[in-house]
Amino acid sequence: MTDLRDKVVFITGSTRGIGREIALRCARDGANVVITGKTVVAHDRLPGTIYTVADEVVQAGGQALAIQLDVRDEQAVAAAVDKAAAHFGGIDVLVNNASAISLTGTLATPAKKLDLLWGVNMRATFLMSQACIPHLIKARNPHILTLSPPLDLAAKWFAPHLAYTLSKYGMSMCTLGLAEEFPDIAVNCLWPRTTIATAAIKYNFPAGILNASRHPAIVADAAYQILTGGRASGNFYIDEDVLQEAGVSDFGQYAVSPGTPLFGDLFLDSLL
Repeated sequence: MTDLRDKVVFITGSTRGIGREIALRCARDGANVVITGKTVVAHDRLPGTIYTVADEVVQAGGQALAIQLDVRDEQAVAAAVDKAAAHFGGIDVLVNNASAISLTGTLATPAKKLDLLWGVNMRATFLMSQACIPHLIKARNPHILTLSPPLDLAAKWFAPHLAYTLSKYGMSMCTLGLAEEFPDIAVNCLWPRTTIATAAIKYNFPAGILNASRHPAIVADAAYQILTGGRASGNFYIDEDVLQEAGVSDFGQYAVSPGTPLFGDLFLDSLL
């Protein structure tokens, strides 16, 4: 695949941040983008709705379908996938981007928060993939791309935020299993080398980390390279590595504050 023109790209959690950037990058090729999320009315602290992003997709050159979706609701997931496939005539790409974060220790994580993390992260990735696979297997170059980290069972990644790590690694384990079970679908993970300037970073980390982050566009550009590439499957890609392999050398363009030392993301041992 050389581009995403006329391909149907279903993205979860695409009202802002990385999901929105991936939607806009796909739209520049003329893709048909399914925008999903819970936000239909603008929020004071969290800009963007499924409708505003859909408008941006059209302005960028693509076609858009906005669907309000809570990825924890299995009936809503099935209905959204059916609606998207009927509207655009199929599904070529699923991007499991929706994710919840809570960097709390075991004693500070109530059952309600645990259920949220598990439901939005692992469970939704499984259910979204399950619903899309019957459509993906009919596509010419189908992809499932999940925004989750490489698997590393070192205890240091579990102890500070056990529930969050379990939920994110659950997403990554879905990739391992699906890649083996469905060899005709390219199933991969993508994770950032550095923290990314999203609402999750803004509201869960000290302010200085936001300035030491990169813009979501770097993840979107890396996702584009994966989705327009070959049929490699079962990989845990890092955004910077993907772009370096594609010939990108100027990473300063992605920095929130050029010249500021970058802050490495969770689950990776080294920054560079």
